[in-house]
Amino acid sequence: MIIFILKYTFSTKMSMNGHANGNGHANVNGHANGTSTHKISENGTMTSNGKVPHKINNVPKEPLKWFFRFMTLDNKVSGVDQDWLYTEEPHTGRRKEILDKHPEIKSLMGPDPYIVLPVTASVIAQIFFCWIIQDVSWFTLFFMAYTVGGVLNHSLGSAVHEIGHNLAFGHGRRAWMNRVLSLWVNLPLGVPMAITYKKYHADHHRYLGEENQDVDIPTRLESWLFKHPITKMLWMICHPVIHSLRPFYKSPKPLLGWEIINIVTQAAFDLLIFKLFGIKAVIYMVLGTILGLGLHPLAGHFISEHYLFTEGQATHSYYGPLNFILYNVGYHNEHHDFPYIPYNKLPEVKRMAPEYYDNLPYHTSWIKVVWDFIFDANMGPHAHGVGYKTDEAHAKSA
Repeated sequence: MIIFILKYTFSTKMSMNGHANGNGHANVNGHANGTSTHKISENGTMTSNGKVPHKINNVPKEPLKWFFRFMTLDNKVSGVDQDWLYTEEPHTGRRKEILDKHPEIKSLMGPDPYIVLPVTASVIAQIFFCWIIQDVSWFTLFFMAYTVGGVLNHSLGSAVHEIGHNLAFGHGRRAWMNRVLSLWVNLPLGVPMAITYKKYHADHHRYLGEENQDVDIPTRLESWLFKHPITKMLWMICHPVIHSLRPFYKSPKPLLGWEIINIVTQAAFDLLIFKLFGIKAVIYMVLGTILGLGLHPLAGHFISEHYLFTEGQATHSYYGPLNFILYNVGYHNEHHDFPYIPYNKLPEVKRMAPEYYDNLPYHTSWIKVVWDFIFDANMGPHAHGVGYKTDEAHAKSA
């Protein structure tokens, strides 16, 4: 209920440098207010609502051309693939072009081992709260799991994402240190996920928008089932479970040795917490993960990143204050353009190449993102962006 009470606390800015003109450039200056968002119609003009068109003509030129061909999942189900296929993941072209014009961005690339400090502080804090929570009432436990455990565990989940890119200790001979750190960060979450997440998240970057390979894209069954506000709310509540099971259905991969280590380590830690602090402490950890990644203000980032709040745009960034908690995961265009730049340097990417980011629509409120996702009829699991199929995916489904 907190999310609805706080609906109007923030506003979502969909900021462009103007309206689309005849030659296809987006150069408007304005913000989207209320529940509407700016979208690009088939003739290149801006509209405030409506479905994503089956085919987008007169798409904006450089540098927006990389984004405005994505379709919603429901249009992909009923549409003709050849009308909108990409030949590759769209950030690949942007990365090459940006580096050609701004080679200085390469200086930002590389690991940041100092992430060990904030993540360790969060792990210790969660162990402390496990001690605090052992004798409280069930209502207090639930409240603490949502407001404290949910925030800390979501933050740790974002750290798992960062470390999964080997951004703590780098690649090569020290890559194993990233995995060990991710196991440490995983402990307060209560369930083993760090190694499996890393395994599947690589495909999300490599195949962004490819329906079969990008496991962040909801299944067609989800798209069909969860379209009413009540069912979309249920989808948000169940999101951690749905999201964790989806990869095993869409793109199953063999079990890794590090995953077994992850499972054994997590089971041993949960047993230790149970022995030291009792069952309520274990429930606090697991419930914090489920609530924090479900219908929670921070969970708005799952929706804001790749759902089509703007027609055809594959990725949206978020530039609000909650980035501080989630390791700048809101700088999502910047992250997909340069996945080997650590979280604390992503704002520098935007500063160095403003022409590639300042004219893109973006969010400033994850709370409003969740609100619009639930109550806007055009939004829902069916509104996730899909952009292309690869030959590999075609062969896999053949």
